[in-house]
Amino acid sequence: MEIREFHWLMSIIQTLDVGLVVLDQEDRVQVWNGFMESHSGRLSHEVKDQVLFDAFPDLDSAWLSRKLTMVRTLNNRAFISWEQRPYLFRFANGRPITGQADQMYQNVTIMPLPDFTGQISHLALLIYDVTDLALGQLAQQGSEVR
Repeated sequence: MEIREFHWLMSIIQTLDVGLVVLDQEDRVQVWNGFMESHSGRLSHEVKDQVLFDAFPDLDSAWLSRKLTMVRTLNNRAFISWEQRPYLFRFANGRPITGQADQMYQNVTIMPLPDFTGQISHLALLIYDVTDLALGQLAQQGSEVR
């Protein structure tokens, strides 16, 4: 890959309107994109090479560790819906004036990332802000916002 291609690829990753976290085999943070920086208040260099559960002790480490192990073992994606668990990272709702929720509702995809030999070397976590969708569904169901 040429340096120009790498530059625009990094620009895309940093400006995605989706959270991107890449973990190594020991669950150390390798990538923490702009979405994650702005919603967590933690810059990439602050979390880089930290074990995710050390950097974010409020994560349900037992539950998430099982999910990560499953993805690594089965070499298959896992999906977490806001309906199963309202959020993975407790981020404030980005629209507090028009929004009715205190936190951001999230869908999460966990993907295995193989190295050049085909072995799973990293995992990518994609965090989607689905607050508007969740609030709409909850309103239709007549449920109370969590």
